[in-house]
Amino acid sequence: MKFYSPAFAATEEIPEKYTCDGEDISPPLKWSDLPEGTKSLTIICDDPDAPSGVWDHWLIFNISPEITELEEDTPKVFDPFRGIGHGINSWNNSYYGGPCPPSGQHRYYFKLYALDAKLRIKPGSGKGAILRAMEGHVLEKAHFFGVYSQKK
Repeated sequence: MKFYSPAFAATEEIPEKYTCDGEDISPPLKWSDLPEGTKSLTIICDDPDAPSGVWDHWLIFNISPEITELEEDTPKVFDPFRGIGHGINSWNNSYYGGPCPPSGQHRYYFKLYALDAKLRIKPGSGKGAILRAMEGHVLEKAHFFGVYSQKK
């Protein structure tokens, strides 16, 4: 399974546009080569370098396997009839929150999970509920990370 952003290369700096110093919009993401039997996808973006522990920036679940990308500036609210749900991030928001480290350079992991089922959880669920719902359903996982140091 391949997973990447056309906006920045893995391990490189995330463009300011996608951070709290810029427009704070979500970067474009693309994926391919899903495993056979994929029924839904989940994307989690988090920062393991946050002083208070892992900081969740973006949680999206029940993405159809027919979808192969999320465009830049993904809508903050998905159409519920398409089944896609946003989870609650560490800011207690149900949409993307860009890198905004308090000090130093942090890593921001973008993780894609191919699942053999749709998750039976409601939009607005937290990361713990999403991870519990995914247990036993992960067919494959792909990830990359970018880095960022706050400019202001």
